Amino acid sequence: MRILSIDPGEKKIGLAISDPDGLIARPLTDFTHLSRPADAARIVALAAEHHAEMILLGLALDSEGRAGLQARRAERLAEALRQLTPLPVTLYDESHSTQAAQAALLAAGKKRRARRAQIHAAAAATLLQSYLDARPSK
Repeated sequence: MRILSIDPGEKKIGLAISDPDGLIARPLTDFTHLSRPADAARIVALAAEHHAEMILLGLALDSEGRAGLQARRAERLAEALRQLTPLPVTLYDESHSTQAAQAALLAAGKKRRARRAQIHAAAAATLLQSYLDARPSK
């Protein structure tokens, strides 16, 4: 199953896509946040373009597992997506995905400018790979 993953941020939204078998995640792109309806429409269009069968949306929970402001924004984006597509939209804890992506980019020897440009899509890929790895094997 091909899955489109979203790392929603205040300014940028990162996206990643899995391979058709749903085993490996790769960064796809990012775009600047405009408005919830515009962002949702763009995400749905990208899901269709890449033949995604599911949308995975990062949910930022605090260290105690509670939803804060960013999590509530993600929940509202999930609802906007559900209004536009019949694809299942799943919320998944994205705690530490940005830090893990930052560490991976640093370990890969990426310069600061490249890390800044790639962090959102890389965080979406980290989130997606975490989800894929946590699923029971087929």
